[in-house]
Amino acid sequence: MTDTCPRSRVLIVDDDRELATMLAERLSQEGWLVEAAHTGSEGSRAISRCLPDVVLLDVMLPDATGWDLCRRWRTQHPALGLLMLTARADPMERVLGLEIGADDYLSKPFELRELVARLRALLRRQASGRDDVAVLRYGSLSIDLLKREVRADTQAMALTTTEFKLLVALARVPGRPLAREELNEAIQPGRYKPLDRTVDVQVARLRRKLRAATPGTDWIDTVRGEGYVFVARG
Repeated sequence: MTDTCPRSRVLIVDDDRELATMLAERLSQEGWLVEAAHTGSEGSRAISRCLPDVVLLDVMLPDATGWDLCRRWRTQHPALGLLMLTARADPMERVLGLEIGADDYLSKPFELRELVARLRALLRRQASGRDDVAVLRYGSLSIDLLKREVRADTQAMALTTTEFKLLVALARVPGRPLAREELNEAIQPGRYKPLDRTVDVQVARLRRKLRAATPGTDWIDTVRGEGYVFVARG
């Protein structure tokens, strides 16, 4: 983000002009600088002019889908906060949004207080990420928090957004077991909570990818009755 861009800048990308106007007025009361776009093209131009801290992105737009925009903007701007909005309550859509790069996901209709709370939490996590060490390094494994990139030696690993979030949550506190509830919160903050079994499956996939990238090394252990722990390897 350039120095000319104000902090806590929120971009709303939603073709419902009445809703976008209402949201802009409410979020401006929080002291955030808010801009609204009503198509994917307008959103892309707004991001090019001045990168926001967070984008509120509607899934259905007249010229693009939120899924495609989420993928594109996540690739172009790894540190950008993305909160997706949808009129559908299908849990699979929620999972898809998180897998392709969204930081959070909210179904319409929603309480304005919940939206504000989620935005505050997302902005706090971003600020914390900027203040923390930018890259976590353990032996041959490096985790770039800003680029959202994991490398084994020099080889980049193909992780989903959910897998990356799980790995970061565990690697930030090596040696300390994290309960499934804590890992759920790392994946999806707020009131929606995946089933424990969902977390188990995601951790298992992450483990397999780590083993494939670093043969002979196990980075994540199961702690019976407690959850999972990241094992730092020097």
